[in-house]
Amino acid sequence: MSRSGFASKSYHTRGLVLRTHKLGEADRIITLLTPNGIVRAVAKGVRRTSSRMGATLEPFMEVNALLVMGRNLDIVSQAQLRNPYGQLLVMDYPSYTVANAMSEIAERLLETDSDSTLQQYQLFHGAIALLSKQRVDSGAVLDSYILRALSVAGWAPSFTNCVRCGKPGPHQALHVQLGGVVCPECRPSGSLSPHPITIQYLQALLEGDWSTVAQAGPRARKQAADIVANYLQWHLERAVNSLRLVERN
Repeated sequence: MSRSGFASKSYHTRGLVLRTHKLGEADRIITLLTPNGIVRAVAKGVRRTSSRMGATLEPFMEVNALLVMGRNLDIVSQAQLRNPYGQLLVMDYPSYTVANAMSEIAERLLETDSDSTLQQYQLFHGAIALLSKQRVDSGAVLDSYILRALSVAGWAPSFTNCVRCGKPGPHQALHVQLGGVVCPECRPSGSLSPHPITIQYLQALLEGDWSTVAQAGPRARKQAADIVANYLQWHLERAVNSLRLVERN
């Protein structure tokens, strides 16, 4: 390829490595979440010990990358490390499993929602950065990410006003399929009756109110995790496999 031809087919992007797959004897396919969407590219020779990009293109690393457009897959020409989130997450198994679950969810959401790519990227980046600091319970980071990612995708739940009539709460019943709390007049069959503290906890997760989140007990965390998982599955219409591996405190 000539220099002018290379320039016309190359582009720079920042991104977070979601996952990698082995290809051949020394290459990897890299799945990268960028502000413009999901990019899948081949990183040639990165599995060799002499590769300068091998340690950079690992899951949950934030990188600046130079890619060349290819026929089927793009090619990673250069990769410079921005933030080594992956190195921090791999040292804590619960956090690492949460990061994998968030990666799968991000991919699923972006398969059907291309209008909020930048917001989804920023949300995922913020969640990974927070997770890597290990200052907040990893399960809480996951549940907060799910609720906020679904909100960005157009499925914002309500834990304050009735999702049917808009009557201000607090309300004692919650209906997963409707997307939040319901008042006594609107309450359909199949509604749940979580503890009031659980509903407050869900609202705190949605808002990223970490001081309130930190005060929640195990019962509220467990109830909320089940509600969030069911709400996610309802909208994705299938289970997120990596959620099964997440360890809860």
